Amino acid sequence: MAAPTEPQIVLYDLACTKNVCFSPAVWRIRLILNYKRIPYVTVFIEFPDIEPTLKGLGLTPSHSASGSKYTVPAIQHTPTNTYIMDSAAIAPFLESTYPDPAVPPTSEPGSEIEAKARAVVGSVFRTSVMPREMGILSPRAQEYFRRTREAALGHRLEDLLGPGKEEQAWDAADGDIRAVGELMRTWRGEGPFVLGDEPSGTDFFIAGSLQSARVVDEGVFQRIIEYPGFGEIYEACQPYMEKKV
Repeated sequence: MAAPTEPQIVLYDLACTKNVCFSPAVWRIRLILNYKRIPYVTVFIEFPDIEPTLKGLGLTPSHSASGSKYTVPAIQHTPTNTYIMDSAAIAPFLESTYPDPAVPPTSEPGSEIEAKARAVVGSVFRTSVMPREMGILSPRAQEYFRRTREAALGHRLEDLLGPGKEEQAWDAADGDIRAVGELMRTWRGEGPFVLGDEPSGTDFFIAGSLQSARVVDEGVFQRIIEYPGFGEIYEACQPYMEKKV
């Protein structure tokens, strides 16, 4: 049966001045949509507009790692007029509603890789990517981003890139990043993905995080893909990154 052409999903995404997706959490869902060839349209929202927009859609507030009550991605499933927020809730909904082709949301190896990547790569991205996000935000979004992030950090964003600090962060994480990359290769066999021939939610988690970094700063992206495993997963997911808006 031919795939439907009318949008099945409205994807609420985070806006930037490059007019493409740059949120790692949204990229994870966008990759699933692209891989499953689910027709969708994107609505980009500025940082300060996320809460009022999603609240206006009737979504229930939740608590994310950042402490936000409302966050992207959020989706509207147009055939049922169902609204869902947060990638952890959206991914299983898409899998149950559009089961073919399958994207296993998690696995024991995948969960281990994701947890270690969040701890290790997340720490260097916090240093290298977060302060550089300011460069791709509108003035309104910059003000919001600076105010909320600096309140959480307790210092200016620019301090993360102070003399020697960025290199210290990467040097401290070097061995652990390399270990995560090698872990990605452990179960793949001859296939290009974490679990072999077909992608899983873990592959899209990795590729989405790398693509996010690339939109913010090409130098940071090039640095991380020098490590084993990372570039291979990214390249394997390239066919599902063509739709960025």
